[in-house]
Amino acid sequence: MSDLLTISLNNVRFRAYHGLFPDERQKGNDFVVNMEVSYTPKSGTILSLEDTIDYATLFEIIHSTMQQPVDLLETVAQAIAQHSYKQFPRIKVITVSIEKLNPPIDKFSGTVGVKYSKEY
Repeated sequence: MSDLLTISLNNVRFRAYHGLFPDERQKGNDFVVNMEVSYTPKSGTILSLEDTIDYATLFEIIHSTMQQPVDLLETVAQAIAQHSYKQFPRIKVITVSIEKLNPPIDKFSGTVGVKYSKEY
């Protein structure tokens, strides 16, 4: 296996409107997104942004995807991964996790989330 370098975005917070229920689409919820992308560096020492994967661009992909309401967090996680790979086809492994901080479940205390991983 060749060398892999991993870029991560951690505990990125959003207010978004994902969910199956009308209340979730109207009131929204707080979400935390984590992402890791691993890739094989082109060569040797990375000295410029062109040699790596720009985490600011990854953030923009996450941000724009989070702003498009869908029913399921699984859909959001897969869309973030797909858009990221399309932008950076050098990605070898991607993991996206999304946590809903206030799920609409009676008597539930805690968070819910999904984690999606894909190898290319």
